[in-house]
Amino acid sequence: MSGDRLGDLVADIATCRRCPRLVAWRESVAHTRVARHRESVYWGRPVPGFGDPTARILLVGLAPAAHGGNRTGRVFTGDNPGGSGELLFAALHRAGFSSRPRSVGPDDGLVLEGAYIAAVNRCAPPANRPSVEERDACLPYLSRELALLRDIRVILALGAYAWDGVLRILADAGHAARPRPRFGHGAEARLGPYGLLGCYHPSQQNTFTGRLDAAMLDAILARAGALADELGDRG
Repeated sequence: MSGDRLGDLVADIATCRRCPRLVAWRESVAHTRVARHRESVYWGRPVPGFGDPTARILLVGLAPAAHGGNRTGRVFTGDNPGGSGELLFAALHRAGFSSRPRSVGPDDGLVLEGAYIAAVNRCAPPANRPSVEERDACLPYLSRELALLRDIRVILALGAYAWDGVLRILADAGHAARPRPRFGHGAEARLGPYGLLGCYHPSQQNTFTGRLDAAMLDAILARAGALADELGDRG
């Protein structure tokens, strides 16, 4: 939209109430809390993206965690030890994208350089499963984000759900691919000016089973950086 800015987008996301089921769930979680966060004041709203506005790499996840991003208000932030954010930010730090190896809260001083993190859905969903309608209601925010992040060259999809969401917004922007690229860890596709990379989601379901480990994350982030260099400036 004409005159759109990242600050406008952040405000629009944080005040969104499009999906009644998700509004009820996120606010219920924020009200009841859990024992380990009994003293916390939960964010309890949609979670905007976070990172470097001049980033060349955009990481896209599924949705905020009920007691992570939904509590802290920052994507992949505040997870328990061993959670998705713990592994992801440690890898981002090793790769030089994050100033700190652990993301605890929005005031922890962590800064991203060269990377921006967002999600397909911005509200914590019950059982981590947004509906199709909830996905479609939220995807326009990701479209706006990508349009505003003008230096993005590579999109790293964390999981098949994120891969599908990214393909949808790129198709809407006129960058559809035929045949449709299939998700896999290390999968690559070129869609218009963007390189798309697939990465298994850093969830405990994948890390505890050995499907994804730190070395694999390091390798995919290194590939994302190299691909961004290969693709160069968008002009």
